[in-house]
Amino acid sequence: MNKLAVVTGASSGIGAATARSLAAAGYVVVCAARRRDRLTALADEIGGRAVTCDVSSAADVARLAEAVGDRLDVLVNNAGGALGLAPVASTEVGDWRGMYESNVIGTLQVTQALLPALVASGAGTIVNVGSTAGRTVYEGGSGYTAAKHAVAALTETLRLELVDQPVRVTEIAPGMVRTEEFSLTRFGGDQGRADAVYAGVADPLVADDVAEAILWMVERPAHVNIDLLVIKPRAQAAAHKVHRGPLTSG
Repeated sequence: MNKLAVVTGASSGIGAATARSLAAAGYVVVCAARRRDRLTALADEIGGRAVTCDVSSAADVARLAEAVGDRLDVLVNNAGGALGLAPVASTEVGDWRGMYESNVIGTLQVTQALLPALVASGAGTIVNVGSTAGRTVYEGGSGYTAAKHAVAALTETLRLELVDQPVRVTEIAPGMVRTEEFSLTRFGGDQGRADAVYAGVADPLVADDVAEAILWMVERPAHVNIDLLVIKPRAQAAAHKVHRGPLTSG
């Protein structure tokens, strides 16, 4: 019997790449996100299932759990994202609420709803997609870093609470990843500002890099728990230290 996986935020970027990676490894993937058209196309492509789901909606999450059923092997909590880059003094409170709802409340609700099925598998794995923003802070990033710090705290607490259960609790924390939508969403569709994030960076990560790392985490033997995997491009030493220009040798 094929193993079953759920990937939230599967309509684009890291979520879509992870769904493809898991499907290629033999998993039946339940693709969950808000955009039905994209989900359907992806599910058809990989032989998975599409479930329209806004992770901040308790009703949507309940429908997702019903669609999954009684047994689940892997949950990838990927839904989330960043909104804005304003300083604390002038940031939009609505942006903070939106980021907290998608990154934190969404992760909480989906995990609560699907945890019984993960336990029932006898060897479930939760992968929370955090960020290096959950390990440090940077100017203008207060709302996003606060949300991702909360995801890190949720992950670590859950691992303590489930130590006697057959469920691994893991986090992957990507740094600079160039996807088609992350920065574009952050800057309200401003393509110029989105492109500037990656300007001059020789090789930022791409979604497939993160997806391959997630698959590696999931595919470790059941007794091996990858608590935290931080993954960044070579050109990024820290959130505030990114080399822009050709990499040199010697």
